[in-house]
Amino acid sequence: MIMIKGLKSEGFLIFDGGMGTMLQAHGLKGGEIPERLNITKPDIIYKIHKEYADSGADVITSNTFGANRYKLEGSGLSCGDVIKGALKLAREAAGDKLVAQDIGPIGQLMEPYGTLSFQDAYDAFKEQVIAGADAGADMILIETMSDIYEAKAAILAAKENSQLPLLCTMTFQADGRTLTGTDPLTMVNIISHLGVDALGINCSLGPKDLIPLLAQVLKYSAIPVIVQPNAGLPSILEGKTVYDLRPERFGEYMAEMAEMGAVMLGGCCGTTPEHIRELRKAITGLKPARSKAGKLTAVSSATTTVVLGEGARIIGERINPTGKKRLKEALKNGDMEYILREAVAQRDAGAHILDVNVGLPEIDEKAMMVKAVRELQSIVNLPLQIDSVSPDVIEAAARACSGRPIINSVNGEKKVMDGIFPVAKKYGCLVVALTLDENGIPEKAEDRLRIAEKIVNRAGEFGIDREDIIVDCLVLTASAQQKEVRETIKAVSLVKQKLGLKTTLGVSNVSFGLPDRELLNRTFLTMALTAGLDAPILNPMAEAMVNTIKAYNVLWNIDKEAVEYIRSCQTFKEIPEVREKEGSRDLRKIIIDGMKEEAAPVVKQLLEEVGGLGIVDEYLIPALDIVGQKYESGEIFLPQLIQAAETVKRAFEVIKDNMMQKDGKALNVNKGKIVIATVKGDIHDIGKNIVKILLENYGFEVYDLGKDVQVEAIVEKVINEKASLVGLSALMTTTVKNMEDTVKALREHCPDTKVMVGGAVLNGDYAKMIGADYYGKDAGEAVKIAREFFGS
Repeated sequence: MIMIKGLKSEGFLIFDGGMGTMLQAHGLKGGEIPERLNITKPDIIYKIHKEYADSGADVITSNTFGANRYKLEGSGLSCGDVIKGALKLAREAAGDKLVAQDIGPIGQLMEPYGTLSFQDAYDAFKEQVIAGADAGADMILIETMSDIYEAKAAILAAKENSQLPLLCTMTFQADGRTLTGTDPLTMVNIISHLGVDALGINCSLGPKDLIPLLAQVLKYSAIPVIVQPNAGLPSILEGKTVYDLRPERFGEYMAEMAEMGAVMLGGCCGTTPEHIRELRKAITGLKPARSKAGKLTAVSSATTTVVLGEGARIIGERINPTGKKRLKEALKNGDMEYILREAVAQRDAGAHILDVNVGLPEIDEKAMMVKAVRELQSIVNLPLQIDSVSPDVIEAAARACSGRPIINSVNGEKKVMDGIFPVAKKYGCLVVALTLDENGIPEKAEDRLRIAEKIVNRAGEFGIDREDIIVDCLVLTASAQQKEVRETIKAVSLVKQKLGLKTTLGVSNVSFGLPDRELLNRTFLTMALTAGLDAPILNPMAEAMVNTIKAYNVLWNIDKEAVEYIRSCQTFKEIPEVREKEGSRDLRKIIIDGMKEEAAPVVKQLLEEVGGLGIVDEYLIPALDIVGQKYESGEIFLPQLIQAAETVKRAFEVIKDNMMQKDGKALNVNKGKIVIATVKGDIHDIGKNIVKILLENYGFEVYDLGKDVQVEAIVEKVINEKASLVGLSALMTTTVKNMEDTVKALREHCPDTKVMVGGAVLNGDYAKMIGADYYGKDAGEAVKIAREFFGS
């Protein structure tokens, strides 16, 4: 049985299929705004909805995918009017069936690698949600999200401005991640804990290719799962985009997905009422499977999830001003680069999670915490632990965080729990529970256990799962409270035995005031690990401590066949050329780490040694190559790729200024001219903008014509600039025909110019079909194509 807020179904819940393909079949011109038809041609929209309702769909989705203030800008259409009209049509066609308000992505890159702020995204989604709720939607479907941060903005807007059931799906690439690098486990861990009623995957791929991704989602999701694949792969037939998967075969795949455990099923691009009819027929007689997903204690960044209980996981402690003079000065001066260097150093030393504490009485802690969280998550992939005594600071940081963080901390005092647990529940955070209360820290382990039990029970009253509580039994100093040290170890053991919860400790506290602190620390760490410590908070730069954990993981049969231990003992370096000299920062390492503010002074110093072109050839390009390799291998993701590119941009600016001042000439590293554009009728330019950034960093002269560009304008620019290569982008199935028309025009008027194409609706075969020379599946591939073409 499906039971979500206000909805109940004994069987499966069948959603409708694609809208764009159906509109194209009804004469929608390439690039025409689909939502306009809610106003100008309501009969067509009604007819499509009715066909889906008659084919067996339980849920009719409104024609509002792009009904946001950014996509409708300049169209003369009002967001509220479009949504009101769309939901009225869907309701009339649905009859007694359910109507979902469809909300798609805004179509712009979010900060820090784009210009769209979280608040601006939230405000746009809020406008849609309020309009949909007022128009009588039965539920909200947030779909086709590729950025988990944007999905979070949409979810919060929906939950804070309506009481409607809420579903959210993301779209994945063939590599198993979204455009910005989120994997299925991370999606589930973040989205499910934000309080959606169902989650899942849609678009980009056909059902065959979505099955492995669905298996991962079902493995981890304890809430209902929805899946809406495309109808296979697209092709051009008689000037129209068609998909190759027949309805009968689509139904067979969907029945397989239903048997796997998906309980909400529908279609996306290329699917028609006939596909939905075959889906309904194929699942007749099947019953929804019970979820077998177990609950994890897991913390996430936007791209990485760390599961506690799978070996010891290090929480880096160095971003905390207590006892750190240089960090205090950096916080007072707003020196974010120092904080970022600490983060990168801890990551490189083996930290799995970063504790972030910026509490100083001399500064605005909330503003600094939010800034630190945003900067950190753009540089490192590690999940964060938000460390503050202020509920306001914690809430601001939790809202700004693109992942699922840990809150550090609550204790057994009622007022503290009542201040923190509502924040933890709203933003889906894990919480560190300190075993102290109004009476301080108990001497005995049994009393600390009782406080832990009290915290867990109180958390449950706020709807927080016990798995989301991480108990800190508190480390006291051996120099002042020697006998209590043993009680801490005993308390850790009791928490594991009696409560079965995950544990953390601030390990280095034990040695305060005594000589040879490292010896005491690593000995205590070993004792705590064997008692059940899951997440030690320590300095990952202390090599002996990290090595103790690696050895423990081997001896405790966690690191199977000692794979990680052996790897860490190997002496070779993957990238020896970026090892830094004592007292200096290597420009290549600065670029790889995306440390924008550090680039300029290092470049100025290098200009005296190797000159501008030498810096480009010996530092910038090699560093970008390494970044590209890391991106392709999945070691870094889009945020880090963009940060590295922006760092190179800063370096270029210094070099150009120097050349102008010195010789009165601009730096000329032009390796070829490239014209890029999003084709006529398509208003999506995220992918194109990323390609532009990378191409320019590799020294290509890029002419970006923007989005929704007429065929004639592209041809004219290519002729005028004598460009040898053109890059075309399209995201909408309805605009791929315009891409084909553009390629034909270029062949006619610029026969020597080569064309590469890219976009979510394309693949290699489709690119050949429309006459393109190259298919760039992502920004990295586009750069590779350009470099090979120009021989650079």
